[in-house]
Amino acid sequence: MKITSTHCRWSTTERIEMGAQRSPSVRRRRLAAELQRLRKEAGLTRDQAAEHAGCSPVTITRIESATSAATVALVAMMLDLYGVTGERREALMRLARDARKRGWWFRMSEAIPEWVQSYVGLEEEATTLREYQSEFVPGLLQTEGYARAVMRSAPVLPPDEELERRLSIRMKRQERVLGRPDPPMMWCILNEAVIRRPVGGGESMCDQLRRLIQVSELNHVTIQVLPFAAGVHPAMDGGFTLLNFPKLSDPDTVYVEYWQGSVYLEDQREVDAYVLLFDHLRARALGPDQTRSLIAQAIRDMPLDAEGRS
Repeated sequence: MKITSTHCRWSTTERIEMGAQRSPSVRRRRLAAELQRLRKEAGLTRDQAAEHAGCSPVTITRIESATSAATVALVAMMLDLYGVTGERREALMRLARDARKRGWWFRMSEAIPEWVQSYVGLEEEATTLREYQSEFVPGLLQTEGYARAVMRSAPVLPPDEELERRLSIRMKRQERVLGRPDPPMMWCILNEAVIRRPVGGGESMCDQLRRLIQVSELNHVTIQVLPFAAGVHPAMDGGFTLLNFPKLSDPDTVYVEYWQGSVYLEDQREVDAYVLLFDHLRARALGPDQTRSLIAQAIRDMPLDAEGRS
């Protein structure tokens, strides 16, 4: 995460105030970027900052990478060292306090992994979400029945109470992201396997496919299917999500989730590589109208449940 004066048109205070957004995850990233920039402007190393603050260099590294939230007292000591006073100091201290606030998901946090909690915070603030999925419908577009079936596919089934908490969080995510007055622009590319695999049975899957058709007609949502006929393609390693944010000082991020963990990529070269990858996928995928037709065909082709319903 790197911010220099050549990348920002606003004063420090303006950048900080504009970053005082709803998500603690985004505020923590903003504070991390400002603290790192101030340390470098002061000509200090992480070791020197750590010695002054009475902590380890690893702590400074984790704070500046937004891995850990800095205590308000520690931020105050760092600002003393960097010579920050007046309005800038007040804004940064306010940001430090806000960055330690708990997100809406905290009271249910035991039901979702820590790496997903961080993503939920970033997802809420994104202005654009571009996602490729090879195996399942993106969480923001899942029906409750589909989501329940996906969660119950784990090798170790969660207790019913925990499962319901996870479902509640997923539905709340949809409400807070897609239901906000300024929803993000969403562009989702789905491998054809996503619409062909009967997750939860035929009836449940048909409900999910009808949901995809419905949301694909919204002005801020684009859905494309990458058909089997496209053959080999450059994203066969798996899915990913590109997140863009409204402020120049909030770095674009690539989120890659794997079994029991995830990776956040912010280096501009890595982000650019995934942007190029996404562009290749959308060029090979069916257009939105063709996609809706294929999804409708998938509904007709869906195998019947035991009760005889598709």
